[in-house]
Amino acid sequence: MQTLAELIQQHPDTSNAIGAPGRDWMTYGDLKELSKYVRKTLRGAGVGATDRVAIVLPNGPEMAAAFVTVAQSATTAPLNPAYKEDEFSFYLDDLKARAIIVEAGYDGPARAAAERFGLIVIELTATEPAGTFTLATEGSDPAPDADPTADDIALILHTSGTTSRPKIVPLLQSNVAASAENIRASLALTAEDRCLNVMPLFHIHGLVAAVSASLAAGASISCAPGFDALKFFGWLEEIDPTWYTAVPTMHQAILARAGRNPEIIKNARLRFLRSSSSSLPGPVMTQLAETFGAPVVEAYGMTEAAHQMCCNPIEPGRQKPGAVGLPAGPEVRIAHEIENRLVDGIGEVAISGPNVTPGYEGNPEANEKNFFEAEGKRWFRTGDQGTFDEDGYLSLTGRLKEIINRGGEKISPLEVDGILSDHPAIAQCVTFAVPHPKLGEEVAAAVVLKEGESATDREIRDFAGERLAAFKVPRKILILDEIPKGATGKLQRIGLAEKLGLG
Repeated sequence: MQTLAELIQQHPDTSNAIGAPGRDWMTYGDLKELSKYVRKTLRGAGVGATDRVAIVLPNGPEMAAAFVTVAQSATTAPLNPAYKEDEFSFYLDDLKARAIIVEAGYDGPARAAAERFGLIVIELTATEPAGTFTLATEGSDPAPDADPTADDIALILHTSGTTSRPKIVPLLQSNVAASAENIRASLALTAEDRCLNVMPLFHIHGLVAAVSASLAAGASISCAPGFDALKFFGWLEEIDPTWYTAVPTMHQAILARAGRNPEIIKNARLRFLRSSSSSLPGPVMTQLAETFGAPVVEAYGMTEAAHQMCCNPIEPGRQKPGAVGLPAGPEVRIAHEIENRLVDGIGEVAISGPNVTPGYEGNPEANEKNFFEAEGKRWFRTGDQGTFDEDGYLSLTGRLKEIINRGGEKISPLEVDGILSDHPAIAQCVTFAVPHPKLGEEVAAAVVLKEGESATDREIRDFAGERLAAFKVPRKILILDEIPKGATGKLQRIGLAEKLGLG
């Protein structure tokens, strides 16, 4: 498959495609008809095959269907609906968007920013069944009709930009189709599978792992209005999914409420659970697998790879806690951290394959730094440090930017997280660097305790001190009700010291 349109066209019209809690299912036939309607409306509004359409919609089936249908006719640019007007202005200008899709009647900051740049505003009205909608726009000169090709951009996203200006990542039709197919294969998805999506649909994880991979398999996907630990088990009962994919913080919130929902868990037909986007602590993986009686498959992805790079095998018993799995799509190797060559042992993880972005847009400096040629292939540097074990499983030792440098001693925050996660009172933790006048950086950790449990910072430090070399033990432990998270629910180490007033 080379384009998103080809992924969808192959499936029977009568099969269920997109749904939502409490609503009827959209079939593949409905989705194909909607794709034709969206294309006709976009062309009539003056949006051509290579024009960029920002999508600002709440999470749910209409957002999923808008992404899938618009991406068959133009370039999609999903944006976080929670942005403020200045943020929308930055992204719309940076992306050179031609049009924006918003809900009918929406009069928020995205519309104000769009009007500032004279974008074509397209209003979406949801109809039934789930995922179907109508579009309304003001008259414009129509654009010529043409099919996007495999080499045209299907999806454009920004990197999270925790330490610098966000970079534009263009993903071709062929990148997204290849990644969807890689995920379908690694999870052995079939038309019988049903995914419950709780991931935000302005992020690569939800767009490709949940939505695109499901549609590649001819499977169905039910799109919740976002993640809500209080509603999750009700959705699990109603939707009866065979799998769901989430970030570790979501899995931990689900575990925290599992004890109250034993009957729903007993009746669930989950074939597996998938975790990605940040490292899943080993104890959490083990507890999830025991709770749901299904394998927990940790995968490794990033925007520049159209999501998935590695994945633990799906067969029960072959998952390794603490490892992000075997290469699952692209070729995955270890590169020297400074020199442009591949090495054995520990180093920077590098990837090469048809799912990898052709390069950052308008940023030759970043491309020079992040891409290199070796062994006759073009490699992308992921920014992650890792190593392969004797079975070929990749383990990450941390983000190179996040490795803590304590007076020349290098500490992997992931290693410390893994130890702290074993503490019986700790529900969630994140290890990070804090500035130190003499050492440069010192180790700190923020923790959230399990409901009804207690522990002091001294007890937690003593627990870590029995299991870690003295220089790795956090000098500062902050016990919090909640750890600040990014827009996608990921815990973010970079900038955390500042957010917590330790800068």
